[in-house]
Amino acid sequence: MSDLNFHHLRYFWAVAHRRHLTKAAEALHISPSALSIQLRQLEERLGHALFERRNRQLVLTEAGRIALAHADAIFKTGQELLSTLRGTPAARRVVLRVGAVATLSRNFQIGWLAPVLQDHQVQIRLVSGQFRELLAQLSAHGLDVVLANEAAARDTSAGWVSRRIASQTLSLVSRPRRRARTSAQPLRFPQDLDGQPLILPSEDSVVRPAFDLLLEEAGVQPVVLAEVDDMAMLRLLARQTGALALVPPVVVQDELQAGTLVERCSIPQLQENFYAVTMRRRFAHPVLQQMLAAG
Repeated sequence: MSDLNFHHLRYFWAVAHRRHLTKAAEALHISPSALSIQLRQLEERLGHALFERRNRQLVLTEAGRIALAHADAIFKTGQELLSTLRGTPAARRVVLRVGAVATLSRNFQIGWLAPVLQDHQVQIRLVSGQFRELLAQLSAHGLDVVLANEAAARDTSAGWVSRRIASQTLSLVSRPRRRARTSAQPLRFPQDLDGQPLILPSEDSVVRPAFDLLLEEAGVQPVVLAEVDDMAMLRLLARQTGALALVPPVVVQDELQAGTLVERCSIPQLQENFYAVTMRRRFAHPVLQQMLAAG
């Protein structure tokens, strides 16, 4: 294989960032047909298609996304060389693009990302959103991984891979009772929930159906004060109202350590799983690969 033609790479880089052949040709001061030929020669040299057309738009293939990442790094290195020689050096960093379901515990996200947060050579781009929207970005190579509390639907055409990276038993927590003593009776689940005010995850939550079924089978009817799809809000309501709240302890770990909330009982029958969803790719992200391998 002969050496890479960096003129071709520069042309590809210009098209990839504009996603439009004609606009890139205008910026490069060449004709669209000449630019198209240069791109084709680069694809032949690399042995992979770099773009595909969708609704008259150029969309990067997986190989195109990898090529763009390297092209960005190459041309950024050129800028760094100029900066260094001018006395203003700039650091070079790897970017890890993470999507997280908006309702996912912030504490869990921080805990999972903690190892790379200490690595100054890695820059994290963290975005939140709805699971379906994040999966669409993952499929379009806009994200490297999506963190969620449910696995992606099995769809061989989509190419999603869901890895369970953590699991935690759910608990009922509340503010400390004023007269709490070692002799105080522990909360009995589920019978003591009859008539008790509760703050629960919304009915769309992965764990809610199983919780409701346990109460129904026991003939227990609590008073549901609030149903919340945001774990941060659920935590705040537990602190403000004094009602029992159903959460994974990781959501309220700071409050448990500070004593502003206490665990009233653990419910072994209920588990919340945490997943890292990726795409089947021929070119794995090196930092992400290490994180997943570490478990």
